[in-house]
Amino acid sequence: MEVRLLSRKEVESLQIPVTEVMDVVEKGFALKGKDAMEMPAKIGIHPRKDCFIHAMPCFVGGGADVAGIKWVSGYPLNQAKGLPYITGVMCLNDPETGFVKVIMDANWITAWRTGAATGVCARHMADPDSRVLAVIGLGVQGRTNAAALAAALPKVEKVKVYDKHAEQVPRFLELVKEDLKGIEVLPCATVEETVSEADVVVTCTPIVNDPERFVRSEWLKKDMLAVAVDYDSAFEADVMSGASAFVCDDLNQYLWTQEQGHYFQQGYPTEEQILGDMGHLCAGLRKASTKGRRGAVLMGIASHDVLTANLIHEKALTRGLGTVVDI
Repeated sequence: MEVRLLSRKEVESLQIPVTEVMDVVEKGFALKGKDAMEMPAKIGIHPRKDCFIHAMPCFVGGGADVAGIKWVSGYPLNQAKGLPYITGVMCLNDPETGFVKVIMDANWITAWRTGAATGVCARHMADPDSRVLAVIGLGVQGRTNAAALAAALPKVEKVKVYDKHAEQVPRFLELVKEDLKGIEVLPCATVEETVSEADVVVTCTPIVNDPERFVRSEWLKKDMLAVAVDYDSAFEADVMSGASAFVCDDLNQYLWTQEQGHYFQQGYPTEEQILGDMGHLCAGLRKASTKGRRGAVLMGIASHDVLTANLIHEKALTRGLGTVVDI
């Protein structure tokens, strides 16, 4: 069986704009809303405290006809070792034969499809006149989420940023120079200062089993969008449970995860408090107001991965990238 291998360097060399990733992520959400995919809740193992290794398979139909799986790990302790928090590999299969056709590094995919999902959420739930963003957690996800939000909300003038690890700030500022060109980026000393005037707040901190939630509802504007890409690690529960509209990226996955008893406990929204998921919004089945306090938890779903990987694969073939091996 011949398989194409794509390295991280090759994937990055394609320089795919975040807007293109947002478009395929939004397409995936819409197809999910139309039940045009098979996507079980992600399963995982946890070899160390606060660490995970997840399997994320998905088949996307509805004209896309893409199948694959991501094998991804998240190890917060890696950061102290100078290693990436998130690592993984992505595999695409031929839906007709089941044969593996490409294996690629998944780090770029995970980073940018996560930011893209936040951008798509902002397209549907943020005030289009938003001027101020807040980003908490300034690692790779902080950068991609900031870039996607700026692309989704062209009237943004200021991005306020915070990380409890001060050494992350200068690195972040260097990374976002091109992503946030023409936008003021303001490092803040406290979480309260960071979020107090923001129209959209996104938290991108490590996912932990016993969170010390630190973003308080009284610090937030009455009209704003709160987005968590770090499960329930940052926002206090009443930010989400008290929202005028609360959504997640995959209702079944959110509820299944909540039922396991590790995440979304102690006051996070239960089924009757959830407007729907992003599939409902992108398919036009439900609509969220862009006024009042809105909340979203975006856990990351496999359709994002396979559709972004398919985009990469198509562009790589056009460029002649990758190494074909017989395995």
